[in-house]
Amino acid sequence: MKKAFKIRELDCAHCAQEIEEAASKVAGVNKVRVNFLSERMTLDADDDKFDAVLAEIKKIVKTIEPDAVLEA
Repeated sequence: MKKAFKIRELDCAHCAQEIEEAASKVAGVNKVRVNFLSERMTLDADDDKFDAVLAEIKKIVKTIEPDAVLEA
């Protein structure tokens, strides 16, 4: 399943890169891209694991960028 999300309050391009790198290592992720300028994340993950993958990525976002909010 492929889905796009808005990441509000993303402060820097380096943080976006760190989020992308960490999210790509989550089991079940096929591809993930974080675009700092558009504040968007595109996630392609296994259908049966999508909700668990998304929950894990939300934790990653909060760890790297505490003020950021990931929304559909």
